[in-house]
Amino acid sequence: MLKKFQEALDRRKEAGILRTLKPGLKGIDFYSNDYLGLSKNEELQQQLLRCVQENPVLLSGSSGSRLISGNSMIVSEVEHYIAQQHQYSDALLFYSGYNANLALFSALPDRHDTIIIDEQIHRSVHDACRMSYAKKIKFRHNDPEDLESILKRQTGTCYIAIESLYSMDGDFAPLKGIAALARKYNAALIVDEAHAFGVFGYGLVEKYNLQNDVFAVVVTYGKALGAHGAAILCNETVKSYLVNFASPFIYTTAAQDFIWLSIKAGYDFLKQRPELPQKLHQNINIFRNQNIKTSSSEISPIQAIIIPDNHQLKALQEKLSARKFLTYAVYSPTVKTGTERLRICLHSFNTEEEILEMAGVIKEFV
Repeated sequence: MLKKFQEALDRRKEAGILRTLKPGLKGIDFYSNDYLGLSKNEELQQQLLRCVQENPVLLSGSSGSRLISGNSMIVSEVEHYIAQQHQYSDALLFYSGYNANLALFSALPDRHDTIIIDEQIHRSVHDACRMSYAKKIKFRHNDPEDLESILKRQTGTCYIAIESLYSMDGDFAPLKGIAALARKYNAALIVDEAHAFGVFGYGLVEKYNLQNDVFAVVVTYGKALGAHGAAILCNETVKSYLVNFASPFIYTTAAQDFIWLSIKAGYDFLKQRPELPQKLHQNINIFRNQNIKTSSSEISPIQAIIIPDNHQLKALQEKLSARKFLTYAVYSPTVKTGTERLRICLHSFNTEEEILEMAGVIKEFV
């Protein structure tokens, strides 16, 4: 058994795509999802520190699942607050976006249903579908016509799974068009807002007022909010069903109350600092004005530069690293062979000088 595992690892090492854990690197951040810099924001940190000093019990473990001893007034109040902010009737908090997606797609669809997913959807949705008895069908990335051709052939209940902003390509779903298709075919649309929340207000569902057309939304807090955890926005019936039937919710120890309060504090901080997303979008414009070829949206904080040669991609990342620019090279199998890319994440705290210098290094290669 160990020989089989080692052979698989050796093959990855030979291909130059072996993943390893590394300590936090020091340099200029162009690779994290901390789009607004809130994970390192001293003002927000001081607010959270005062909160803990006034009530140290917030750091205590929850001691059990939320259905046993891990529920609290705090988590219920934060869920109510989140639902109000997004104009949904209810919300259910999870320790991560991965667990939230596992809960949704493993519990809601049954063996008579179909889950239709964008081919570029996050890995967590694929894993959740493996836990479900429902049929899974992929549709071409951001292609409403292909989606409709699949919907036309279905007879039972359909769930449609998309992201509003895709993390590998930095492009947006045609959200309004897909919402219209969901209405037309009476399908349940589920939208993952992981990379849009905070960058575009409370996400694109809220921005376009699509709450009545989107069955459920997943909002994660480990990116633009700089915190941890995730919420499923839904109605009261769906929340109650998940509490009763979603294994990733039922059989996991609840997070400590500090996690939930840090999420609420993050929402409040976003309201106080509208200049942060404004500065981020200014930085996106600076990068886009360098005319580096990318298939990503011109307003996305994620800019993917396709470099299908693994050696060239690795050489570019190493040269950037030598100049203290931290970027992320994405090799297959994370993405399809031939679509390997350098993934640039822009932030509100990046300076114009940093962006221009990094862009200059990239231009030498592409």
